[in-house]
Amino acid sequence: MSDSSRDTAAGAGWGDAERGAYRHLVPERVEKISWLNPRLLWAARYGGLASWFGDPTGRTRDRWVAQRAAVGAPADKVIRRDDPDRFSFMVLGDTGEGDEPQYAVVPGFLTVGQGTAFAVVASDVIYPVGSADDYDTKFFRPYRDYPAPIYAVPGNHDWYEDLGAFMRVFCDDAPPLPAESAPRAPGRAWLRSLLWHRPRPGDGRRLEAARAQRSAPGQRAVQPGPYWAIDAGPVRIVGIDTGLLGTVDAAQGAWLREVSRGPRPKILVTGSPLYVDGEHHPCAIEGGGTVDEIVRDPAHRYVLAIGGDIHNYQRYPVRLADGRTLQYVVAGGGGAFTHATHTIPRVDVGGVGEDDFRCYPLRGDSLAFYSRLYGRRLRLRRFFTLTEDEAAAVIARRLGVEPARAPAPGTRVTRRTRLVASLLGAGRRPDRGARFRLPVRKIYTQVFSPGSATFSPPFFKCFLRLDVSPEAVRLRCHAATGNRAQEIDPPVEDEVLIPLA
Repeated sequence: MSDSSRDTAAGAGWGDAERGAYRHLVPERVEKISWLNPRLLWAARYGGLASWFGDPTGRTRDRWVAQRAAVGAPADKVIRRDDPDRFSFMVLGDTGEGDEPQYAVVPGFLTVGQGTAFAVVASDVIYPVGSADDYDTKFFRPYRDYPAPIYAVPGNHDWYEDLGAFMRVFCDDAPPLPAESAPRAPGRAWLRSLLWHRPRPGDGRRLEAARAQRSAPGQRAVQPGPYWAIDAGPVRIVGIDTGLLGTVDAAQGAWLREVSRGPRPKILVTGSPLYVDGEHHPCAIEGGGTVDEIVRDPAHRYVLAIGGDIHNYQRYPVRLADGRTLQYVVAGGGGAFTHATHTIPRVDVGGVGEDDFRCYPLRGDSLAFYSRLYGRRLRLRRFFTLTEDEAAAVIARRLGVEPARAPAPGTRVTRRTRLVASLLGAGRRPDRGARFRLPVRKIYTQVFSPGSATFSPPFFKCFLRLDVSPEAVRLRCHAATGNRAQEIDPPVEDEVLIPLA
């Protein structure tokens, strides 16, 4: 087994390593997504409109579900497979930017995914606005050689065109919804309708040709709607759609309560993680209650909750009052720009401390990655750029922890390294103002995200393989750096055995 980022700097992808063969997979013309582009931000305005003028996705989702029921989709929305008691499946999250970091995941994904029964995409299949024609280079082309079905739960970006393209691809070519009449009286709904983004005329003309890249019978996946359950071997996998704002509508909440009943062990897949960045986000359900209340109920027998949306890997083993341990995982590192982990303060949430918490990239590698990025952008490389050893050392001091990978002997924490860490929003111990620094963290990791500026390894992408048996689920997080060594033998960055008994 190859070194991981916890073992060596080379295992993390640093140094003068050979670039991976993934570059031969990348299309000649690649859309360079920059979240600083005003035109792109305007196209992706749905989230703001839904927050300001009311979120219509619950009503639209109900219309999609009704349409699928009318053509024979199962009323309970359960996909019943014939997998044996021992099988494996893959999970990717936040995949579809269509650039080098997404394609860098593919060789390792195909290697580790050999023999798996299916894959699941957890959130944001397509960026920036879920257009149908983007599925060619951002879904069908990268995964054309994966021989098994791929299911998906939508993320907020898939909703930016009312989920039409997602439904066409994953739900048996569902036809467009009939247009709703616009509100007549001026008001919040009228203004939202006036500003709402519409698909480009003719969007989807290339979709039929794109499907040919995953047209084998064994690759075909038909799901009953944007939320679903899969009965596979001894487990039930429940996928929920959290729409634009990370919430669940009343109808879906009622279905979730119903489909969660029974003694069968369950795994949740959601577009919005329940534990992330050292915080608990239980996910509200319209009309009352939360998704996490359902997941924690011992009668429902959930053992694992996987969420996308945040573009890295995190794991929180939360021990519940009844003695069970629930694993909460963030798995959004499938291709989109890397969200920082160095901004995560010292973890103390849900009884989970630093000794139990896991993340990828390591915080020190994340800080080194961002320091290089901003050194280039601001043309201040000599000031901003930190070595991976300097970054690991300053993070360890700020958090008061032992670094996961020890810096080289003689590495010093200087005034400059402390200042760069502060400017880039590095986390701290809770007693040193982490709450005050939260807005700074969001500015650096979300507003000024790397976007397509990071075309040089290491990319710090990841994917999951889950091996299921009647006794346990073994979860492994594999890294994809963009370097050849990690492409041939994708290192395991985290592994946990989750009992089902």
